[in-house]
Amino acid sequence: MHRISSQMNNNNTQSNLRIQEHRLNRANNQLGSQQKIQQLRDDPIAAGHLVRYQSYLNRVNTFEKNAATLSDSFNLRETYMTDSLEIMQRVRELAVTGANGIYTKDDLKNMATEVDELLKQLIQNANAVSSDGNSIFAGTNTKATAFEVDMGNVEGSGSALIQNVRYNGNIQVNKIEVDEGKYLDNDNAGVRTFWAENQQVFGGRDGSQWQANSDSIISVDGVQIKINQGDNIYAVVGKINESNAAVKASVDPVRNSLNLTTTDARQLWLEDIEGNALNELGIIKDSSQRPPYNLGDSTRVSGGSLFDTVIAFRNALLAGDSESIGGRVLGSLDQGIGNLVTRIAKNGSEYERAQLNITRNSKLALDVNGQISREGDLDFTKAITDLKMLDYTNQATLSQAGKMYSSTLLNYMR
Repeated sequence: MHRISSQMNNNNTQSNLRIQEHRLNRANNQLGSQQKIQQLRDDPIAAGHLVRYQSYLNRVNTFEKNAATLSDSFNLRETYMTDSLEIMQRVRELAVTGANGIYTKDDLKNMATEVDELLKQLIQNANAVSSDGNSIFAGTNTKATAFEVDMGNVEGSGSALIQNVRYNGNIQVNKIEVDEGKYLDNDNAGVRTFWAENQQVFGGRDGSQWQANSDSIISVDGVQIKINQGDNIYAVVGKINESNAAVKASVDPVRNSLNLTTTDARQLWLEDIEGNALNELGIIKDSSQRPPYNLGDSTRVSGGSLFDTVIAFRNALLAGDSESIGGRVLGSLDQGIGNLVTRIAKNGSEYERAQLNITRNSKLALDVNGQISREGDLDFTKAITDLKMLDYTNQATLSQAGKMYSSTLLNYMR
């Protein structure tokens, strides 16, 4: 029941005008923002879907960017690795030439000059930095120079030459997310890329009576292995062999010491994380020493880097030792070249996988944009039609209200 009064028509007209203005303003805001949902209460279900779609789209765009950045890193790394391979092939050509025994010592010394320059270029490639100033082959220690050089006098040379090259990075791997919970490894440790031979470490301490005094954790090639109290050397060997480390362990049948051998060309990275199990077995020094140059004084090591091989070749040329060049040196060069080819192939495979992730995420972003458009985008044809109808209704209402209240002050001044 409505109470009839002189104000009823005016109140109804004003109320309807406010409603029409609200609808007209909402239609204008939709056209201005190109979004049909202005407030959550407009369509709660669609708004919930829209928020989730937009959040997922942001993640997909991030995944695509991560894969693109990783792809660029693989591409840049391959450039330096391929150049290093060409250097090593040239070094091998010189080794084959120098091993045939027909050249004089002076000729071999002249060859050593070129080999030394090739060695410098190889180190330059290994110490390459990316466009953002990060070391390419230093693992996650990207702000450090990957390899440091020690100079010294070499017999047969009248000036200081490169005597030793030491790795200054680490072997940690960056995991880059390229999908929900899926990661690509960015493994750029220089001691794997620029290594020539499988490394072997022979312990010099009898471990037949050794037992772990307490629980401890050791790290073998970046893989942490738990040693329990009471474990003996055979238990340690078993745990290392059962781990994911690319290392095989054994007990020396004569010395009863712990021996470790990598399964491919790389430098061993050994460390006591908790406790001192490896130190007690004589494999490494105390935990204050930084790997990979923390091996115990009693250990024997075999297997070197590409730099070690080229340095040995240069020194053999300076000494006129054709026999060594044709035997040990040439064999190490072949192994180093083989490992470098393997690393280039692995890098190329990872590059292709990164490209596949870029393509997939790009397509996925288009699909998610379609879902967002379906839930949140405005139908312009319908919106413009509704806006015109609302505007027409509002104008008609104002016109009718003007006719209803046509009296003015002048009507009372006659």
